[in-house]
Parts: sequence; C-alpha cells; structure tokens
Amino acid sequence: MKKSTFLGSALLLAFASLLSACNQTNSGPNATTTANPSAGAVSSNSIPIGIALAQTSNVALLGQEGIQGAKIAEKYFNDKGGINGTPIRLVVQDTGGEEAGAINAFQTLITQNQVVGIVGPTLSQQAFSAGPIAERAKVPVIGASNTAKGVPEIGDYVARVSAPVAIVAPNSIKAALKINPKIEKVAVFYAQNDAFSKSETETFQQTVKDQKLDLVTVQKFQTTDTDFQTQATNAINAKPDLIVISGLAADGGNLVRQLRELGYKGIIIGGNGFNTSNIFAVCKALCDGVLVAQAYSPEHPNEVNKVFRTTYVNQYKKEPPQFSAQAFTAVQVYVEALKALDQKSKVTAMPLPQLRTELNKQILAGKYDTPLGEIAFTPVGDVIQNDFYVAQLKVDKDGNNGKFAFLK
Repeated sequence: MKKSTFLGSALLLAFASLLSACNQTNSGPNATTTANPSAGAVSSNSIPIGIALAQTSNVALLGQEGIQGAKIAEKYFNDKGGINGTPIRLVVQDTGGEEAGAINAFQTLITQNQVVGIVGPTLSQQAFSAGPIAERAKVPVIGASNTAKGVPEIGDYVARVSAPVAIVAPNSIKAALKINPKIEKVAVFYAQNDAFSKSETETFQQTVKDQKLDLVTVQKFQTTDTDFQTQATNAINAKPDLIVISGLAADGGNLVRQLRELGYKGIIIGGNGFNTSNIFAVCKALCDGVLVAQAYSPEHPNEVNKVFRTTYVNQYKKEPPQFSAQAFTAVQVYVEALKALDQKSKVTAMPLPQLRTELNKQILAGKYDTPLGEIAFTPVGDVIQNDFYVAQLKVDKDGNNGKFAFLK
C-alpha cells in the first residue's frame, strides 16, 4: 500500500467541498457533496471509465487533446473485444480550468456516473484538490497530464502516466547547451498561479545551477495574463543567452511572441505546457525554434503506437501530441488491468466498491506496452518510463503550419 503524505487531507477535503458548493460554471450534471459509492455491480452491457478533462476555459487547448486520445483508445480497445467481451464506455465530464470544476467533475463521475476509475484532471493544480475526493471514495485515478511534484503522493488511489517534470524538463536545457555551448546567462519565467508551473520552474532553476549557468532574472506572471511587456523587457535588459518558460499554451505562447517582437533572438525553452500543437495558433512563426522536452514521440516504433499514430493522423490530419498519447495510455492501463482482473473474477459481477479497490491494486501491479513505450508504476503510483525526447518547434514563415521536429 502506498503511504499517504498529505497530513492536511481533512482541511483539503473541507476546502474542496466549499469550492464545489461555490462553483456555478460546471456544465455537467448536479454534483453531490458527499462521495457515496454504490454497493451494486457495474452494468454487464459496458464498463464506465470516467474522463475528467478540460473542454472549456484557457486549459481547453490541453484537455481537448486528451479527450481525442481517450476516444481513440475507447474505439481501438472495444474493436479488440473490450474487457473479455464487455465494451468499455467513456463518461466525459468537463473540469474547466479551475479547481472547483475538477472537484465537481470527480464527484459526478463517482457518485452519479458510477465509474470504475477516472482519467484526469487536466492540471496538477486541479489534481491537488480533486484527487482527495477520489481517495476518500476509494476510486482509482490516473493522471494523464499531471507532472508536478507530489501528485502520486496524494493518496493510495492516485497514480499517473505523465512522467514527472523533474525527469523530463532538464533534457531541454541540456539540448540547448548542445545547440549553443556558449550559453552562460539564463532568464526564467513562470506562472505563479499554477502548481505545475511552480513545480516545473523549480526543476528548471535547479538544472540551471547544476549546469553552472548564471540565473540572471526570474520573472513571474499569471496564466490569465495577455500582456507580458514589463516582464519581457526586464528579462531582455539582463541580456540572457537562454530564456526558459513554465506556463500553459495560451500564456506561454503569447509570452514567446512578445519576447520575439521586443527583439530577443536567443534560444527559448518552453515547458510541458508547450506540448500541444495548439501552441502554433498562439505564436505562429514566432514559435519557430522553441525547444520542448517531451515524454512522447509519434515515431516510437511499437505496434500500439503505430496504430494510435495512424488513427490520429487520419482523423486530425496532424501528428498526435503528447497529451493525446498520454490519455490513450491511461485508458489502455484501465483496459489491460480490467482484463487481467476479469480473468481472476468476473468484473461485471463484482460489487463496485470491491471492483474499484481490486482494480487499483491491479493497475499498480501491471506492466504495459503503450504509445509512450513500456511503462509500469512505482509503489506510490508514479510512472516508470524509459524513453524521453526533445523537440524543436518548426513553423512555416507564414505561420500557418507547424510541427514538432525531434532532435537526435
């Protein structure tokens, strides 16, 4: 069993309930304020898996890519027979971009939709509020885009397939130094209102120190900001050779655009929030050359990724982004864990609370060959993954077409 490290969980739960009560924007069904798992079994017609990702707000650029990957997985695995003959059924709830939306989505999926487990939420910031809801109800959660420090430690039922930022982020700084070994001065930007960005910038800043580079300035902003003139000017005046940004696609992309418009010509690194093809629509040609570390490559050679990549390209006419691959992977983990469990005891005949508990154990015990490559889980629920990459954004001069070009 994992050891919960959240000594303040009671306070978090109280805060979560308060946020839920105050939320007026969730478009899903009315949420209850107390988790009350059913004692009945799931339907023999289909097995419901919850998807709690952002479809609205400034986070929708990331959440919608996750839903695309999850839906491809639903069709792919159902075409292969589902759970030993029983199909899975995704139940999608919009988390929006705030903690309250994630809490409402989790409560609805757990108490009304009676799901066996949940993929989500979109942001680490949301995971710290919604994760304890699932933990209290003993419902498995797999984060598909939560990379901040401490997410798996939320509780025994919280795991993730999104590699922690501490492992992925340093690769982009090392890649920048290969491109320009003369880099000495580094400026760092981060969104101070986002848990993931705060966690990621700590890793970036530590890597800067480890590489014996000079951290000349740290500039803060909000994920809702659109004007970065003051922070960008402050950083440019420090004459950095490298700029590192931890933010989401909309704010991060706008920051890149304004840095270039103000004349900065050095290398820019974007964090995990840049891992979406939607970034191209924000900063267009001014994104060209930005480096991004990734936990997924469309060129990974295993069979499941070939099918996933082909399906995605056929549907969306572009290469699959990391968030879609991670959401596909999260659904795949549920499918394979359910199949393994079903071979021991029919899952559709198992009381739902028991199924959720047994499923959580099976998830952590399994090994999976996914679009991300081979993965497994640590005892605390963090992903064990071997393959990581660094890509460079390549954009046409007119800004209409862009892609991630992976560095060798």
